[in-house]
Amino acid sequence: MIGIPIDPIERFAALLVEAQALERDLLPEPTAFALATVDGRGHPSVRVLLLKGVDDGGFVFYTNLESRKGRELRAHPAAAMCFHWQPLETQVRVEGITTPVAKVVADAYFASRQRGSQLGSWASLQSQAIDPPGELERRMEKLEREYEGKPVPRPAHWSGFVLMPRRIEFWKNRANRLHDRHLYERTPEGWTLSTLYP
Repeated sequence: MIGIPIDPIERFAALLVEAQALERDLLPEPTAFALATVDGRGHPSVRVLLLKGVDDGGFVFYTNLESRKGRELRAHPAAAMCFHWQPLETQVRVEGITTPVAKVVADAYFASRQRGSQLGSWASLQSQAIDPPGELERRMEKLEREYEGKPVPRPAHWSGFVLMPRRIEFWKNRANRLHDRHLYERTPEGWTLSTLYP
């Protein structure tokens, strides 16, 4: 199709750069996206995360593996992402299969995080009930003492996933609800592109 990029990853990366160039008061967190997972009964769950990388290998994000999303992704790796950049009047939907990132990749990213976030990854029993009240703060204080003056290692329960897309849809707002919708689907030969009715 004339004028439409043939590579959806390159198209997404260009849009992300455009979103990141916006003023923070217009778009405070351009890497934010909604991630949908499903449990063994087919019940969906969605939450907002931050994208930490994208290339031909897929879309990368990190989490506690014992969190609800971590457990669901390990049991049922199909997932969907949605980016919504309101100032650009643009939405990108991504569907695919997740796989864990390599340990060396997770180690390198964990080492780049702020120290408080590193300690917080140890302190939080993500998605579990806090009992008694104040236990999270006590766990954090204990870890601060334990690792004082020392590097904080990556917990085994904290790592990342890469979502390899099989479908990517770009939506652009237009007048009279005649929105642009371009759907890319991965085939063994590469990406196919179609335009959908809004």
